[in-house]
Amino acid sequence: MNNIFGRKQQEEEIRDMGRLPPGQSLTNRFPVLHYGPVPKFNPTTWDLRAFGEVEEEKRWSWAEFNKLPRSKVKMDIHCVTRWSKFDTEWEGVALKTLVDSGMIKLKPTAMYVLQHCEYGFTVNIPLDVALAPNFLLATHFDGQPIDADHGYPLRGVIGAIVGEGHKTPYFWKGGKWLRALEFMAKDKLGFWEQAGYHNEADVWKEQRFGYDG
Repeated sequence: MNNIFGRKQQEEEIRDMGRLPPGQSLTNRFPVLHYGPVPKFNPTTWDLRAFGEVEEEKRWSWAEFNKLPRSKVKMDIHCVTRWSKFDTEWEGVALKTLVDSGMIKLKPTAMYVLQHCEYGFTVNIPLDVALAPNFLLATHFDGQPIDADHGYPLRGVIGAIVGEGHKTPYFWKGGKWLRALEFMAKDKLGFWEQAGYHNEADVWKEQRFGYDG
């Protein structure tokens, strides 16, 4: 009971700070939610591909990806199933870093990014969201490699950075078990968006379901 009351008090404090979006509840756990099985990881055959509206297609092996410039981000994350987890710490590679450094050279026509994951699962986001500081190609969570259930070895992560006003979609907009980034001139709905989830998915507007785009 003390744990329940402690969590409720913590939730109220977070709400008073303006960090709890409408319809969300605080959790201190990290629930596991995904469609399909957890894929096996082979570091000798794994790669990450960047293609589409780019000047040159790029491909990194696991060893090459781990030599890319790394970033750490602390974010609040919000799942469409109504749980929120606060002050989570992620480490990985910022897509903005790859673009700004010229490692990925985008064509002027690039406006959207489709995250291609294992088993054909896809997630779509606008390019401006993908290049914001609150989107990360993450390998580590709270100082440890991401668990297999949470997307090891690589997943897209998106959340809210406290004190910054970047657009914050629900957590599903970062794809687990990421294998490719397709840059597109026109938007293309991902797996959950095709199933009826909201295309924009803004947590503060509570855009959970219904296509908008």
